[in-house]
Amino acid sequence: MIFLRSLLFMVMMVVTTPLIVTALLLCFWLPLRQRRLLVMPWVRFVMWLIRHLLGIEHRIVGAENIPAAPCVILSKHQSAWETFALQTIFPLTAFVYKKELHWLPFFGWGLKLMPFVGIDRTAGKAALNQVAERGKQRLADGYSVVVFPEGTRVAPGHHRRYKIGGAYLAAAAGAPVVPVALDSGERWGRKAFLKTPGVVTVSIGPAIDPAGKTADAINAAAEQWVEAEMRRISPHRYRHEAQSATQPAA
Repeated sequence: MIFLRSLLFMVMMVVTTPLIVTALLLCFWLPLRQRRLLVMPWVRFVMWLIRHLLGIEHRIVGAENIPAAPCVILSKHQSAWETFALQTIFPLTAFVYKKELHWLPFFGWGLKLMPFVGIDRTAGKAALNQVAERGKQRLADGYSVVVFPEGTRVAPGHHRRYKIGGAYLAAAAGAPVVPVALDSGERWGRKAFLKTPGVVTVSIGPAIDPAGKTADAINAAAEQWVEAEMRRISPHRYRHEAQSATQPAA
């Protein structure tokens, strides 16, 4: 049954993605905000498929921590699930993503038509400036900017160094940072075809005020909260740490 559900979901995505991108291409003349809103019914449809076809639901912890004003969202990234879900959890979002995705047929073209922030990750300091300049504009336009600080999808229980881009943007724009921990990889593995029914937990932390803080300090605070929260919502993935801590020194 899981195989059939996953297959049908893939078929629906293959069919509907070109349709929504074609609609965007036909409406290229619309303002960015209108194009962004145009895609949201499709995003909600995908979330409906995820819930009713794949059997993956989600619960939100800390919804009261979502600021009324635009913010920078620094989120854990375990699967494609959150690229859809975060768009429905937060009011209006713009994602920071790598420009290489533009080469993907349909999906990449759709990204280019969105008010997102595409960056060249090989550009070093210039990439940081791209995030700051374009991200500040998106914040000013009323979008919350989503950044996956680890830079790629990371399997449950694992951790990569948090890159500075999102925190750099927050410090430059004076925007609050909202850390997000989630365990979507338990149901939807990285590059996995099979999706397992169950509940994804999304935990939203208290906003970090950037006032008087360096980008490094903001980044460290977000990383500390997210990684500590991951150990709370997915304790089984970190049992090795507890075992190592209780083992006597040689």
